[in-house]
Amino acid sequence: MTILYFSAQYLPTVGGVERYTWNLALRTVKAGHRAVVVTSALPGLPRQETDPDGIEILRLPVWPVMHGRFPVVRPAGLALLNRVVRQSKADFCVIQTRMYTQSVLAARAVRRAGIPAIVIDHSTGYMPVGGGPVGLAGRLYEHLACGLIRRTGPDFYGVSSAVCRWLKTFGITAKGCLPNAVDPAALAEEAAQAPDWRAKLGLAPDAKLVLFVGRLIPEKGAVALAEAVQALPGTVLVAAGNGPDRARLEALGAKAPGALAHRAVVQLLHQADAYCLPTRYAEGFPTTLLEAAACGCPILCTPTAGTEELLPGPEYGTLLPDTDPATIRTALQALLADPAAARQKAENARTNLCAHFTWDSVFATILEIAREKTKEGPGV
Repeated sequence: MTILYFSAQYLPTVGGVERYTWNLALRTVKAGHRAVVVTSALPGLPRQETDPDGIEILRLPVWPVMHGRFPVVRPAGLALLNRVVRQSKADFCVIQTRMYTQSVLAARAVRRAGIPAIVIDHSTGYMPVGGGPVGLAGRLYEHLACGLIRRTGPDFYGVSSAVCRWLKTFGITAKGCLPNAVDPAALAEEAAQAPDWRAKLGLAPDAKLVLFVGRLIPEKGAVALAEAVQALPGTVLVAAGNGPDRARLEALGAKAPGALAHRAVVQLLHQADAYCLPTRYAEGFPTTLLEAAACGCPILCTPTAGTEELLPGPEYGTLLPDTDPATIRTALQALLADPAAARQKAENARTNLCAHFTWDSVFATILEIAREKTKEGPGV
């Protein structure tokens, strides 16, 4: 079986959708099938290649709108997309997220080719493009994009129950949930033989280490977290990622080493006293929450999408009622003051994760959907 994966952004770009796509494509190849990832071109990377895992990658020419966060397919990219759909002889197609121009073009191309497809959505809100006329235009575009994709007939899935509920905003009833996931065994391997990250970052051996991982943008809440940590003696925030808030974080005393390799992030999660994500962003199901749970790191976060499944009660993690620095400081202080209780919550979250949120389980479900769809016939 050949499965086409359309993802507007892909590795080495760091993000939840990117790793979600890679994990599915990797398991496709390991199961003896063919995986073709169609994504956006990046400087210095070849237009087409097969990576060491055996995943075929095709990168389309795009305009990097919103500093690359919203790549728009160029006319040459559209021609290339249509060609790969025709020539791939794909049996099934997975389109990642509902709003990119690539998703709209892919849905129309695979429909014309008679290839059954599904759309997996990863957000619980509109794109953060600002208010006023720009924000209104952004929302209108998203409704238009969803309408165009919906008319091609694919089933929609969300990566969390919150995403499934959000899809109703566009008149879409999700077929089901294909949750974000992790591979606990692989994460344990990445953490093996780790350096002492406190020493590596120049921290005191007994410093309380609070970790944040993600884009350093206002919606993610890293600055509010830094302000909270600044008021806790002996506690240091390590904010791994890039973005416009990086300089401000450093001014507030946080360590901001930039975007780290995935292995380094996993090692930090194993060594941190807490992972905190005070996000206001329209998250789908943050991968970092799953990785923190898999690594046994106590979690403190806002009730974003996925938390109701991963952290179903206070015995699994700490949920913030708001993102005010004083609120974050109080919650962090309580968590750090009782390490035994924090670790027990972390262990409960890890047990829940291993039971419900692994890539092997998610891929098995997708493969079952693909086989059922291919039985139904072309264009379903």
